[in-house]
Amino acid sequence: MHTPPDLRPFGGADVYLGDCASRAVLDLIANKWVALVVGALHPQTLRYAELRRRLGGITKKMLTQTLRDLERHGLVRRTVHPTVPPQVEYSLTELGISVSGLMAEIRTWSESHIDEIAAAKLAYAEAEAHRVAAL
Repeated sequence: MHTPPDLRPFGGADVYLGDCASRAVLDLIANKWVALVVGALHPQTLRYAELRRRLGGITKKMLTQTLRDLERHGLVRRTVHPTVPPQVEYSLTELGISVSGLMAEIRTWSESHIDEIAAAKLAYAEAEAHRVAAL
């Protein structure tokens, strides 16, 4: 069996290796709320309340945590305007814009295949019920 070489010493990355830093990036962008926040912010700037309204079902805590993670990783820019009360806006950085296309493709695929996924889940549940009944 062939094991691919570890390319990290030569400037490469391999997300399949447990200790590769690229795994943390995958963890970040594979998060549901990250995908939705990035999608909602492309191509516009939104205030916190606007973003929360756009993302049905997200809690304040989760939105705040997601925005902080995205800002920490350089995908989102947080701009505070010196008004009373302060107005805070969020937008994608160039890095965030670069991943937004991928997020859009995942969203489009999800929406396009929802009926097939639902049918597969139903077929699985029926097959599982028959298997259990046969025991």
